Amino acid sequence: MFKALILEQGDDGLAEAGIQEIGEDRLPEGEVTVAVEYSTVNYKDGLCLSPKGGGLVRSYPHVGGIDFAGTVEASDDPRYEPGDKVVLTGWRVGEVHWGGYAQKARVKADWLVPLPEGLSTRAAMAVGTAGFTAMLAVMALEDHGLSPDKGEVLVTGAAGGVGSVATAILARLGYEVAGVTGRPEQADYLKGLGATRIVPREELAETVKRPLESETWAGCVDAVGGAMLARVLGQMKYGASVAAVGLAGGAALPATVVPFLLRGVNLLGIDSVMQPYESRQRAWARIARDLPMDKLEAMIQPATLADLPRLGADILKGQVKGRVVVDVNA
Repeated sequence: MFKALILEQGDDGLAEAGIQEIGEDRLPEGEVTVAVEYSTVNYKDGLCLSPKGGGLVRSYPHVGGIDFAGTVEASDDPRYEPGDKVVLTGWRVGEVHWGGYAQKARVKADWLVPLPEGLSTRAAMAVGTAGFTAMLAVMALEDHGLSPDKGEVLVTGAAGGVGSVATAILARLGYEVAGVTGRPEQADYLKGLGATRIVPREELAETVKRPLESETWAGCVDAVGGAMLARVLGQMKYGASVAAVGLAGGAALPATVVPFLLRGVNLLGIDSVMQPYESRQRAWARIARDLPMDKLEAMIQPATLADLPRLGADILKGQVKGRVVVDVNA
């Protein structure tokens, strides 16, 4: 028997979370069983934990948690043996397949990645899906020509999960990082991660008045989207790229084609869900090499399974800073 935070749907159609003890016979099908050690809380987790499942949960009962790290307990796949340390992000785990909010998980072997040497399961979840996505964004910007000598890089939503890790990675790689936040009290936190200056959110929140503004940013990791992304596009340097990873500001893009036609701006969409194995392995290897672990520790907010309903609601309100690391065995 093991503990799991299970979402049950009531007669009123609304879901409620509660910790239960269940057996392995209730786990979904898969080639590998993992003794989960840590998971996280991301925006999608907040949606899944909401009473209506945020439109993401397909069936109940359900176990959320869109990522996890732990130790292989049993495997029908020759690539993994009991005792191997593994991490999982993506593949709609925690949405359509039971995820990391339980002490055990069973998944397809193709969804896993071996943990790189020197990266613990706790550190992997301090990175989590948000940090994995941040690294994919940095890699995409560099693949499109970004280097530290090109100029200042903007990170929107800088105090959130993706933004925090992106800021720390970019700073470690020698970039000048400008972090956008709507909370002045987060300035010290962002500077501690390596941001060289703080940009108040109000400066970029105005509706686009001119399709092109002064060339300011050599690159951008955008974790907000919506009107802010539209504004940033007009401020990019010639040939610069924006790696867009989030829709917190909405899916609409009230922009024109002018930045793309007259400045050659590249808009790079980053999807962490269906990444090929080689791409996931490369990203985790880069994380282990390039993410400063002392900065990572400063991002962590520890939590337990019992904390998750509250934290799920908090993250939807934008009240969570850094990375929530859930110790599922605490």
